[in-house]
Amino acid sequence: MSDGNETNVAAGGHRDPDALLSRAGAAGNPDRDQHFLVDDRVLDRIPTYAADVEIDLDHVLEIGAGNGALTDRLLAVADRVTAIERDPDLAAFLREEFGDAIADGRLTVIEGDALAVDLPDHTASISNLPYGASSEILFRLLPDGKPVIAMVQQEFGERMAATPGSDEYGRLSVTAGHYADVELVEPVPPDAFSPPPAVDSAIVRALPRDPDYTVPDDEFFLDFVKAVFTQRRKTVRNGIRNTAHISGLDDPDAVVEAADEELLSKRAGKLAPEDFAALASLAHEVGLANDD
Repeated sequence: MSDGNETNVAAGGHRDPDALLSRAGAAGNPDRDQHFLVDDRVLDRIPTYAADVEIDLDHVLEIGAGNGALTDRLLAVADRVTAIERDPDLAAFLREEFGDAIADGRLTVIEGDALAVDLPDHTASISNLPYGASSEILFRLLPDGKPVIAMVQQEFGERMAATPGSDEYGRLSVTAGHYADVELVEPVPPDAFSPPPAVDSAIVRALPRDPDYTVPDDEFFLDFVKAVFTQRRKTVRNGIRNTAHISGLDDPDAVVEAADEELLSKRAGKLAPEDFAALASLAHEVGLANDD
């Protein structure tokens, strides 16, 4: 390890991200969704978004650890960190660069795809996510009910945190909000990364909570939301009727006949999550075949 060399240490005593890139021999590859966060100020602020809401940092999961710039900051505040990295060369670099933390039992490096490996039990997840897999990774994490802080594309983050009636509100908003309160806490410009991505980025924070409505089955509810939003330009009435192949309804007409006319006449983007829950509960009751 070379963190004793002052040229390799940024302000605040953390490893300098540019020096890490140099030691890792990594230039980043947009074709492989590799954009390394190199802005010291952004890196230093990310852990504060856990501290200001008192997130438990006993065991932090980091997905897409890359050259270890964020890993370094997480080790300064967490008791333990598990870092997942799919690039074998970068995974090997992390094991060498952070050998002392690994020897102390404070860091575990898992080489593999975060969508395929077994995720360890953890108290929070804090990551600069690969943007191409952000949605799949987040919806693997959110149902676990643990806090998530993640760097994502800004447009994606805005849709996660959107409220009913806004232009950004959609299936992603309802689905994320089913598991957590989502907040976009900081926009991040392209020049904070190497190489710069073609899009603006943002840090989102998702704090787990139970929704203020009930549904008979989570999977059915989320499929129902997905189905209706595929027809977002149509009324909910037509959306329900036209998407039984997605929602799994056996009798969509029965749902339409039983549902509240005011809800049916709206479009999906105007329905609050509790409205979707009411419709999904009704659909589950009257729109599915009874196997008894």
